[in-house]
Amino acid sequence: MKENNEESFKVNGESLLQKVKELIAEGNVRKITIKDKKGKVLVVFPLTIGVVGAVVAPVLAAVGALASLIGECTISVERKKK
Repeated sequence: MKENNEESFKVNGESLLQKVKELIAEGNVRKITIKDKKGKVLVVFPLTIGVVGAVVAPVLAAVGALASLIGECTISVERKKK
């Protein structure tokens, strides 16, 4: 049975969009959760296998807008185990 594993990254608002793009490009990400520095969940993006192009654009636009509003944040990533 395949399970999911989770990891977290602390980033500042400036590098948030770039880090999310990198994670999406890896392809094994199931869900991305962005939290503020106090741990409050700001947004959750569930991703499915095969998410590309037009489907990713709104996610990246939302992340870009969020990045301009926050300083330090944490990205929690749920990955599908191989």
